[in-house]
Amino acid sequence: MKIEVKLTSQDEAYIIKNLYPLYLHDLSGHYGLTSGHIPNEHGIFEESNEYRTLGDQYDAQNVWWDKPNCLYPFLVRVDTIPAGFALIATPPHCAQGTDYFVNDFFLLQPFRGKGVAEHAAVQVFENFKGSWEIFTNPSEGNLIGQKFWRKTISNYTKGLYEEEFGTTFDGDKIIFRFNNG
Repeated sequence: MKIEVKLTSQDEAYIIKNLYPLYLHDLSGHYGLTSGHIPNEHGIFEESNEYRTLGDQYDAQNVWWDKPNCLYPFLVRVDTIPAGFALIATPPHCAQGTDYFVNDFFLLQPFRGKGVAEHAAVQVFENFKGSWEIFTNPSEGNLIGQKFWRKTISNYTKGLYEEEFGTTFDGDKIIFRFNNG
C-alpha cells in the first residue's frame, strides 16, 4: 500500500472539495443534532441556509487555495486513490503562540484502521517544524478520534506533548499541543 500526502494545487482542489461533504457527514455522527452538524434546509452540512448546493460550499472552500504560504491543503492518496485530506492553518488563522493548526483532518472509512491516518499525519507534521495545536471533540461519540490523536501524537513526539480540555473558538475541545522544532 503506497500512501502519498501531497500539498494540492488549485487544479486538484476539486478532489478535496468532493471529499469535504463526506467529512462533514462523518462529523455529524460525533456531534449529533447540534447546529452546524446537521444538514441545513437545502441538505448541505452548513449552519447557514445561504449554501443551497455543493457548488456554493465549494466556493466557500476556495480560501484554502487563495492563501498560499498561510493555508495548506494536503490530499492523502492510497495507491493513487483519494483517501482523505489534512487542512493546515498558520497565523493569523490559529491561536497566538501556535505556528501550525490542524484545522481539518479526514480519512475515508475504507482506509481507517490500517495505519494510513497516522502515516499521513506524521508526513504532514514533518513538512513544518514549530509549535502545533490540534483540537478534537471530547464527546463519547468521538472516542476513536481521541484515541487516534493521543496515540499518533504520543508516538510522533515520544510522549512529549500536552493535552488539556478547554474552550476554543470552536467550543469545548480536547486540545493537543506539541513542538517538533
